[in-house]
Amino acid sequence: MENFTYTGLPARVVFGHGTINQIKHELDALSVERALVLSTPPQADQSQGILEELGPKGVGLFTEATMHTPVDVTERAMAQVEALGIDGIVSFGGGSTIGLGKAIALRTDLPQLVIPTTYAGSEMTSIIGQTEDGLKTTQKTMKVLPETVIYDVDFTLTLPPVMSITSGLNAIAHAVEALYAENANPVLSLMAEEGIGALVRALPTITKSPDDPDARSEALYGAWLCAVCLGSSGVALHHKLCHVLGGSFDLPHAETHTVVLPHALAYNAPEVPETMDRLRRAMNTETPAAALFDIAKSGGAPTSLDELGMPHEGLAQAVEITLNNPYFNPRPLEANTLLNLLENAFSGYRPTC
Repeated sequence: MENFTYTGLPARVVFGHGTINQIKHELDALSVERALVLSTPPQADQSQGILEELGPKGVGLFTEATMHTPVDVTERAMAQVEALGIDGIVSFGGGSTIGLGKAIALRTDLPQLVIPTTYAGSEMTSIIGQTEDGLKTTQKTMKVLPETVIYDVDFTLTLPPVMSITSGLNAIAHAVEALYAENANPVLSLMAEEGIGALVRALPTITKSPDDPDARSEALYGAWLCAVCLGSSGVALHHKLCHVLGGSFDLPHAETHTVVLPHALAYNAPEVPETMDRLRRAMNTETPAAALFDIAKSGGAPTSLDELGMPHEGLAQAVEITLNNPYFNPRPLEANTLLNLLENAFSGYRPTC
């Protein structure tokens, strides 16, 4: 076995059904007395319920979280943090809300308790992406790693099937790239394979029976493992392209991951035979990239950048931005091959590998 380094990130995880009942106990453990609850506008009613659950510990509610963590939104939230004397953050929702909580923690080092309602996985990482003036930048810092995560399967039961598919494929993308990341290692590969397998088994059932508790539990378990992979490894071409497309063209986060993943995997497949073998085993298929495309299509999720509103004339610009600041990738990046990848993603071409 080759030498490797594995870094486990310190986070407390509470997993199961009805685990939201432990929230005040968990805030006590973090010494939080004045919490600000965060959410997106569509989850405002549910986040109000979380605020009420906190009793005296819940002193504020901010429901303006949005995709790609715009700096101006963070500044508005920071004004509330300062005005209310907040000493802890409760993030209720998916990647948009968790990103806002991280942005606040980056500026204040306040403790974060996260209640994920999707499979996006940001809650298990020390990565933050922020958007300003049409450019999304990312960084890694332990200041933004949430201290406590409450996974309550019950909050995922009402996640619409299509959103479940896009969020689940977003999670799978984390584990796929962990298999061939620059700092890949055997421990993360085990988690990645298990997480991908759990999600691939669960998502088709969720499409047909969205309130199936066993499928929802397996999906959330798989998403957690995939998120650990993202938090403890690195990313590559797939995430770089999604950051560029999301930050520079304002494409929706999970949907962009859904569209790009099969094509980024197909691009790298010739250089990562061991990864492809693991994916074939985890997904029970000889053509993992095509299978990921099929999961999206059969679940009613978008399969082309065109559907997401990407301007065709922007593809070349996306390639240029990608090459200006590339991430590590197992296959060399060249302008013409990257443009071909994005053309395939734009048109909704089904990969063959």
